[in-house]
This record gives sequence, C-alpha cells and structure tokens, in this order.
Amino acid sequence: MLKLSLPTVTNYYRPLIEHPRVMRVVALSGGYSRAEADALLAQNTGLIASFSRALTEGLSAGQSDEEFNATLDRAIQSIYEASTAG
Repeated sequence: MLKLSLPTVTNYYRPLIEHPRVMRVVALSGGYSRAEADALLAQNTGLIASFSRALTEGLSAGQSDEEFNATLDRAIQSIYEASTAG
C-alpha cells in the first residue's frame, strides 16, 4: 500500500495502481480544501482518499450533535464520491 500526495497530473499514479504487487494507492489531501482535494481525487482512476484533515474540515466543538453529524456525513459522502468517480 502506498500513501502519496494528490497528483496534479491526472492518472499520474496509474502505473503504480495497476502494478500487481501494489494493493492500494491512497492519496493524502495535502493541505487542499476538501472540495479541491475531492476534485483532484475524482480525476484519478483507482486512487482512493486518505483525507483525515479534510474529513474534519468544518467540524467544531461548538456545533450541536445534529450539526456535527450532518457536517461529518456530508464530508464522508463527498470523499466517497470522489474516491469512486475516477
């Protein structure tokens, strides 16, 4: 398994993703906003997210349980969709 920065060139990691000895190639959000990271991820076939910082974007201790859960649900959904788009 390889954990790499999001590529700025579409499908740059494709040879690694297709290599028979590589189980998974996962991308870090790399300081991009979640929306930017999702957009870059969605352009790359077979690349999946490892977005811990981007996942927590918009969450705060001051939110109600409902607001917190809704924000987290939206983040999970957008990252999932980006991971499966490519």
